Amino acid sequence: MERGRQRRILKQHVKTDQLLGVDAVPLGSPAESPPPSVAVADRLTRARKLEVLTTIDEQEVRNCIKCDLCASRTQTVFGEGDPDAAIMFVGEGPGQTEDEQGRPFVGRAGELLNKMIEAMGLRRQDVYIANVVKCRPPENRTPTPVEAATCGDYLRRQIQTISPTAIVSLGGPAAKLLLNTSIGITALRGQWHELPYLGPGGSSIAVMPTFHPAFLLRQYTQDNRAKVWSDLKQVMQFVKDHPRS
Repeated sequence: MERGRQRRILKQHVKTDQLLGVDAVPLGSPAESPPPSVAVADRLTRARKLEVLTTIDEQEVRNCIKCDLCASRTQTVFGEGDPDAAIMFVGEGPGQTEDEQGRPFVGRAGELLNKMIEAMGLRRQDVYIANVVKCRPPENRTPTPVEAATCGDYLRRQIQTISPTAIVSLGGPAAKLLLNTSIGITALRGQWHELPYLGPGGSSIAVMPTFHPAFLLRQYTQDNRAKVWSDLKQVMQFVKDHPRS
């Protein structure tokens, strides 16, 4: 990477960390258990969270050329929703409709996700929705490990800023990146997992993997629908048992 661009990216990351109140970088492995402290993002006001998210989107993501996905995108798809959301949904990447509109989950899979959210007694604007990669992979293919890892820092900082009570990962690629695992979604779903340490003062976050809405559209069986609804009910109960302060 060209040295001047490296410096610009580093300065952007430092500015984001300053907005988050982060003044140190952890030396341990991301898999280490976090210290028993309150997450940094828990101390941020709603306005501050919006400022941080807007900064990452406008100053970094929209101009990102870190991987080849930038070459074919119409526009980036950062994420949207309530910055104070207790529940965050994370998919793998934008599709054609998302690429055209610059919003996550607005195609057919998004319509089904909206119904899933409504079934939980919530509205789309009550949650936060994002993807692992912020540009559409060609032909809606699965993001490569390199693309996911390259874009992963943006997602990490989104999660760190929002600090949700629980994350619902949609599909295998999102679960594999978040949980740093090679285990398939069929084995992962329906069980609680823990997002690794996010940074100084950051607490762990509960993750419930479930099937991607696009998979349900292809395999819309009673069994698959029942499994997803079971997963979402666990999320609803978990959030109820862990009210936000």
